[in-house]
Amino acid sequence: MSILFTVAAFIVAIAILVVVHEFGHYWVARRLGVKVLRFSVGFGRPLWMRRLGVDRTEWVVAAIPLGGYVKMLDEREGKVAKKDVARAFNRQSLWKRSAIVLAGPAFNLLFAVLAYWVLYTVGLDGVRPVVGQVAAGSIAAAAGFEPGDEITAIDGKAVASWDQRRLYLFQRALRRDTVEVEVRTADGGGATRRLDLSSMTAGRLSAGMLEKEIGLSGYRPDVPPVIDTVTAGGPAAQAGIEVGDRVLAIDGVPVADWEGFVKIVSASPGRVLRMKVERDGAQRVIEVTPARAERDGETVGRIEAGVRVPDLPESMRVTVRMNPWAAAGEAVEHTWLMSALTLQMLYKMLVLEVSTKTISGPITIAQYAGHSARIGLDRFLMFLAVVSISLGILNLLPIPILDGGHLLTYLIEAVKGSPLSDRAMQWGQQLGIAMLLTLMALAFYNDFARLLQ
Repeated sequence: MSILFTVAAFIVAIAILVVVHEFGHYWVARRLGVKVLRFSVGFGRPLWMRRLGVDRTEWVVAAIPLGGYVKMLDEREGKVAKKDVARAFNRQSLWKRSAIVLAGPAFNLLFAVLAYWVLYTVGLDGVRPVVGQVAAGSIAAAAGFEPGDEITAIDGKAVASWDQRRLYLFQRALRRDTVEVEVRTADGGGATRRLDLSSMTAGRLSAGMLEKEIGLSGYRPDVPPVIDTVTAGGPAAQAGIEVGDRVLAIDGVPVADWEGFVKIVSASPGRVLRMKVERDGAQRVIEVTPARAERDGETVGRIEAGVRVPDLPESMRVTVRMNPWAAAGEAVEHTWLMSALTLQMLYKMLVLEVSTKTISGPITIAQYAGHSARIGLDRFLMFLAVVSISLGILNLLPIPILDGGHLLTYLIEAVKGSPLSDRAMQWGQQLGIAMLLTLMALAFYNDFARLLQ
């Protein structure tokens, strides 16, 4: 059922984003007088079809739900009735063809703006921006951060939740800037902490940059080292560990909380650990050998057991809600930052500053779709916004057969005063297909590598 839910969430996400993208092409084409023959969600055999409108456009839901397309009247693809020649795509002026092609990615970006606007207007749940831990010797420690500091602003931008300005910090880290952070200290006073990000490199950036690289962790409730889940067939199950066991010590070292437990296990791949646990009021010693696993390029230990995290205290919960005007500004800024970051990371990948392991394929995207949908509609909408931005930016890349590739050919046509030859177009399409197949192969490889790890 979990797999079915993930697949369903993935299909819904793809369908929504494809409709948004292709509707951009369709809407602008219609406004500019081009006749649209078909609007298809999915590829292959039609499962559902209706002919609607004056032009009797075919609206189709096809069997393979991994994309879609808009088919326009075009003399290069078949015979065109004399009365419709003026409405063929290939007969349109250069600016009209460019506008139609550009509309798909533009609608993806507009969808993201709308999604963020809805989220900020309705209200986005989060955690108060209170520092829980400061890693010793970290950038945050050098800046003077202390547990209990509550972040109120970053470079003058108000902060209401822990994750609100994370994207902004990403951008500043790429530029290796110094960031001014206003905090309210634990005793109620105010202070300015300066984060010097000059030591950051593109290769160190990740979703957990704030915690792993800068050394700032948000508030987390105390989690006792009590086993709540045990994976069948895993090292913990084979050793005889059961749900409800409370870990007291490992190899004679007392374990106070789950974090301390995880640190010891992670640092002990393949090594036998003597674990003292309490079960039903009695103590016993269990020997368990953590399995080896890869995480962020390092070999760590895992016993495949989980914990139940206590609910967040009400005092640490916040809802970021803005008036419609402020929400619009925040939505545009967030979409702009995400778009710029996507382009920057792609460039860093090309110059080998960022690993290609960061590229995700359909399997990883499906996992995120299912995970966000389980959390709630707001997180699923946020997921759609992020993927929509990525889809829009990737489609603008100057790769033949993508929208950006078409725009590149139109630019060449504008410069040379005539369209490219059929032979040049063929070579371009073959190159584009080869590039996309290579990219897809890399994405699938990364997906399967993550699953195996």
